[in-house]
Amino acid sequence: MSTTSQSGAPRRAVKEFTVPNRLGIHARPAALFVKVANKYHSHITVEKDGEEINGKSIMGLMMLAAGQGSKLKVVAEGDDAVEALQGLEELFVKKFNEE
Repeated sequence: MSTTSQSGAPRRAVKEFTVPNRLGIHARPAALFVKVANKYHSHITVEKDGEEINGKSIMGLMMLAAGQGSKLKVVAEGDDAVEALQGLEELFVKKFNEE
């Protein structure tokens, strides 16, 4: 579900991702995720098993201990929310350039 701003652009976007790479979200993938997330103005949160963290925090992502196959719910809120999730989705599709 997404809400729209006065300009008609979605202000909130939500997508669930499955961690594809064998080693999960360790330091390098976490750094890549944060690098992409910081390109956008939207506030990004990541949730795993009921724990929610700031998606622009490397330490937060690593603390989720998201191994291969983990389900992550990513929420972006802001004027570029849809674009932010599209950018992050590329990392998952490319398996964080690890395989």
